[in-house]
Amino acid sequence: MECTIDWGGPSGMLFMATTGSGHVTAMDGAVEGGGHNRAPRPMEMLLAGTGGCTAYDVVLILKRGRHDVTGCSVKLEADRADTDPKVFTRIHFAFTVTGNKLPQAAVERAVQLSHEKYCSASAMLEKTAELTFSVEIVDTAAA
Repeated sequence: MECTIDWGGPSGMLFMATTGSGHVTAMDGAVEGGGHNRAPRPMEMLLAGTGGCTAYDVVLILKRGRHDVTGCSVKLEADRADTDPKVFTRIHFAFTVTGNKLPQAAVERAVQLSHEKYCSASAMLEKTAELTFSVEIVDTAAA
């Protein structure tokens, strides 16, 4: 895996990331840090990547279990250390999983498997952060 980061130049703190798979994304800083607030912060990207990693796992695990999953979102709320390096110290993952008659145990097990076995991003972050999880299931059969 590879990624190239290019600075946008001396007028700010905009950085363009080009991934090994050929995708491009931008990162910027806050105005008070010399940026122009035109893109997510690098640490926001790290948090978003972790959310994407675990949501991907949860959906895949439920689909492989032949559960009728129709939606999955996860809201991450994080705290950071007060001093440099300002690592994440706490991250809460609030999952909302939508589907037809999804068993609570199956969804909770998918979240647990993602955290304990599959999500490499959260495995790295748990070295500095306390990770907690909650699960809400929205039953589309009841709608």
